[in-house]
Amino acid sequence: MARTFVIDRKHFRPPSISLRFGHVWRRNFLVWRKLAIPSVIGNLADPLLFMLGLGYGLGALMPAVNGIPYINFLAAGTICYSTMNSASFEAMYSAFSRMHVQRTWEAILNAPLTLDDVLIAEAVWAASKSFLSGMAILAVIGALGLSDSALALWIIPLTVVIGLCFASLGLVMTALAPSYEFFMYYMTLVMTPMMLLSGAFFPRAQMPPLVQDISLFLPLTHAVELARPLLAGRIPAASLTHLLVLGVYALAAFYVALILTRRRLLK
Repeated sequence: MARTFVIDRKHFRPPSISLRFGHVWRRNFLVWRKLAIPSVIGNLADPLLFMLGLGYGLGALMPAVNGIPYINFLAAGTICYSTMNSASFEAMYSAFSRMHVQRTWEAILNAPLTLDDVLIAEAVWAASKSFLSGMAILAVIGALGLSDSALALWIIPLTVVIGLCFASLGLVMTALAPSYEFFMYYMTLVMTPMMLLSGAFFPRAQMPPLVQDISLFLPLTHAVELARPLLAGRIPAASLTHLLVLGVYALAAFYVALILTRRRLLK
């Protein structure tokens, strides 16, 4: 019992932060660079078709939402949704492959690196890929003339925060997953309801009051509440609160992922 207590206490120690995680990030980047073009097209095509199809197709049948055309309303939701998806998939499917199937993490740990370095690198790498997805959608929005406000440039750092938040949540699932099929629970029970309830594609004001209250606990809601006013050329209300929620989600989820991964791998 005493031995088990000591091992568990070690798992709960604070993260050990060092710049060595950059070597793992660079390794992931060099591998990804070989397949960069199909990867970018794959990440961009789905949300872009979603935005254009719903925005111009369904939007033509709908009245303005809060005084703006539906495709403009949808644009901010698409950036946040695309960033969430990209970070989550990289932190789950790709990270699980490196951890469990390819045993890349095990090989990396033979170098003077710690598991903390590896997990920080995975979170930053997933956020980096989601940043590219968000920027690709933002570039298309600019090209279509859906936003011409300089405030929209604040979405660039915002996508980094959103990416870190959902990358950390995805790493929690990776630490728990026995197989790839496990991720379907998270996607079906968490990501899909969050997409529908966060106001990314439909106004939250039209939802029942109880659902609106529940949606306030979802990180994607706070991401959308920041991105939509910025695209419209307005400073978001309660912006510090929204950023704080995203930051707390990112830090808390990363710490939980670190504890669970230590318990799984450092036996």
